[in-house]
Amino acid sequence: MSCNYKTQLYALEETVARVPSAPAFKIPHVDSETQQVLEWEDISYSQFLSDIEHFAKYWLRTLTTDGVQPRSVIGMWLGGMTYIDVLHIYGMMRAGYVPQMFSLRLPNPDVILELVARSNGKALVYDVSYTEAVAGCSLTSHQAIDARSVDVSSVILPPLPTEVDGEDTLMILHTSGSTSGRPKLVPLSFAWWDHGLQKSAQCTRPYNANRLDVNVWMGSMCHMGQEFMLSGAIQHGTCTVQATSQGFSSSELMDMVTRCGLNRMNQFPSFLTVHLRASRQNPKLLAMLQGLDEIFYSGMPLSQEDEGTECGTMLLSVPGWPTMAPPLQPLEGVSYRFSPIESSDTEEHQNANMRMLELVILAESRDCPDRSLRSSDGHYHTGDLFIEVSPGHYVSRGRDDDWIKSENSLRCDTRAIEENTRMTCADLIADCIVVGNFRPSPVLFVEPKADVDAEKLKKDIMRRTRHFHSRRYLHERITSANCIVVVPQGTLPRTASKGNIRRRAVEEAYKSKLDHIFGVKC
Repeated sequence: MSCNYKTQLYALEETVARVPSAPAFKIPHVDSETQQVLEWEDISYSQFLSDIEHFAKYWLRTLTTDGVQPRSVIGMWLGGMTYIDVLHIYGMMRAGYVPQMFSLRLPNPDVILELVARSNGKALVYDVSYTEAVAGCSLTSHQAIDARSVDVSSVILPPLPTEVDGEDTLMILHTSGSTSGRPKLVPLSFAWWDHGLQKSAQCTRPYNANRLDVNVWMGSMCHMGQEFMLSGAIQHGTCTVQATSQGFSSSELMDMVTRCGLNRMNQFPSFLTVHLRASRQNPKLLAMLQGLDEIFYSGMPLSQEDEGTECGTMLLSVPGWPTMAPPLQPLEGVSYRFSPIESSDTEEHQNANMRMLELVILAESRDCPDRSLRSSDGHYHTGDLFIEVSPGHYVSRGRDDDWIKSENSLRCDTRAIEENTRMTCADLIADCIVVGNFRPSPVLFVEPKADVDAEKLKKDIMRRTRHFHSRRYLHERITSANCIVVVPQGTLPRTASKGNIRRRAVEEAYKSKLDHIFGVKC
């Protein structure tokens, strides 16, 4: 079947025609007492397609009975981490509706209903865990049940449309952070997602054409990362393993390699770090990680979380590069610009060999996000910073959000401080973040691994990081334990989808603390 704009549903039909019996998913069956995986159940591509069409019939009948017509926006408040969640989302799309996804990390029903109203949504599908939260909701609402056993034999499913308007909305996602108390809508058009599929296919292309890949669930289907990765997997007939949780243990990772044949892993850095650290004490885990064809990670803290969005992958490593850390280059078929960032004359003099460039997605690029998310110049400014090491080859220097300006307008690379702290104090801290925009010096916030004496912890951090800070500019140094703040583990504000600490939110939440540190009078 040909179509003017491709979706994951068309890609799935093509894959089923090519490899119908290949496993699309491996689903865990867990012992209720030990929580150990007893077995991994295979779901073939042909079964996957059949299940989607079954759920599509279920939702078509259910919603038309409610008077909700196809092409209406349907809010979907799901965990997004299970095979059944995928069936609900893809089934809703196959039934001709526009799914608007919310993960369970956004727990406020008032915010959910406000966002559904902003997109003129006509109904809400919710996870069973939120049954009480939606009680009394005036919007048409249905629980996201496992509908595989529901009889829908009387429902006739219309064929997939072959002609659609590229500007029409296929699905709606949201930013990870909040603006004015709620996330920002991220509508994905048919044309935008058609190009997104091409990019996801590039990112997930198998290394061995004679073998079907096996990868692992990255995150919630209600966010861009997993939507993007699963779309790529579908195009290549790759098998996706549903882990028992997003932050699955290293022992479960080893089980997936052994019993599921996992050969490619994609995770957000905060979860990947757990396995990398564990591998330093576990030679078998280290060997398994080294034996993988690829470890794909993405998902940096958003620049200005309250305003930004995610575009899917934009750059990939240069193949065949002779060093261990190859630079990046844009994917095929895109239109990007690397623009010098604004900086003071003093700073340019200090950083003469580090001309930082921001990645800008031009309006004419097919992967440029919705107009509502672009800057006043019509382009999308990602906030990702790079230096050009050779023509067309770039090395990441973090995000614009990773750099703060001191009170004398000089820039400070907070990411470098955080990475050094994590490396030198890995046994002491669970996580950390550096803030201090327009302050005399940066301030390090840390969440300890265990209950410890805060003053002793600050002294230990100072001692271990002293050499690192001695080589930095004065405005980039943490030279006093007073500029280290210890807070309970898990209390710093984080993004919903990836669990990254939100720098700007920390600045705001601890403003009075920062004022006190630097003696600012209210």
